[in-house]
Amino acid sequence: MGHPFPIREIARQAGLSEATVDRVLNGRGGVRESTAREVRQAIADLDRQRTQVRLVGRTFMVDIVMQAPERFTTAIRAALEAELPSLRPAVLRSRFHFRETGPAGELVRTLDRIARRGSQGVILKAPDVPEVTAAVGRLEAAGVPVVTLVTDLPASARRAYVGIDDRAAGATAAYLMDQWLGERPGNILTSLSSGFFRNEEEREMGFRSAMRARHPERTLVEIAEGQGLDATQYDLVRAALERDPDIRAVYSIGGGNIATLRAFDDLGRDCAVFVAHDLDHDNTRLLREHRLSAVLHHDLRQDVREACHTVMRAHDALPPAGPTLPSAIQVVTPYNMPPQAAV
Repeated sequence: MGHPFPIREIARQAGLSEATVDRVLNGRGGVRESTAREVRQAIADLDRQRTQVRLVGRTFMVDIVMQAPERFTTAIRAALEAELPSLRPAVLRSRFHFRETGPAGELVRTLDRIARRGSQGVILKAPDVPEVTAAVGRLEAAGVPVVTLVTDLPASARRAYVGIDDRAAGATAAYLMDQWLGERPGNILTSLSSGFFRNEEEREMGFRSAMRARHPERTLVEIAEGQGLDATQYDLVRAALERDPDIRAVYSIGGGNIATLRAFDDLGRDCAVFVAHDLDHDNTRLLREHRLSAVLHHDLRQDVREACHTVMRAHDALPPAGPTLPSAIQVVTPYNMPPQAAV
């Protein structure tokens, strides 16, 4: 396994002992395949962060813990690594703990492992459930500052939330939907990846409230727990369409939009208006193909930079700042896509 990095750097990146890393690198036995994968991933991460590794300055090792579809965690990883040079002269190194779905207990075990081995900070996207809130408290008690990103844990001991005002985002989606649907009849499908993510719950409430004020007669049909994954989302959407022949628009709160559109196509149904969130790879392509009406987007690089600055302030590496303001909500159409949109 060729690499230019010292064993101690790989061990630190992977969160493993130097002896374990040495066994993996030299092909000796007694190591699980999952541990070997962690070592290979650490080397890949170090290679991408090579510029930071060579800098001289105060170093912050930050753990990025997220439950989200791969298309979103890929966007987060790219945003963070693009922002690393802007943090100089400080050196920020990152370890990634990504999963698409799974029980909350696994996420809690990850957070507790970080608390035991130490970290300069955790940037977290997780469901708002009591056991995760308690794990955040244990991290803070261990001196590890936690910043929630994209979705909040307001009852936890986290230092700050970085992201948009989700109720305002939901109301914005309702405004766009109302403008495009006008007086035409039809019901609206609202799609959440999970009812346990605070940001999705807030978006749904904002959307429902604004739609009720504008068109109280219009029915909203909710589906949830597709986890934003195409495989599960398709079945949920298809079943909803088969039950309700009047659905003609979609507000996608939690993703899985390729599968949603495929269900419409397979049933020969037209989707007159489709509002989604986040300019990830899938949504960028769908927007360019005019399959989406608009995407509500926020600058992930700016959000990640603010999250990193919050961690650095917790260690007195930056001067104090006022409360973190919500990120700007951008309404992106096929005609005003930002130059850095995924390709």
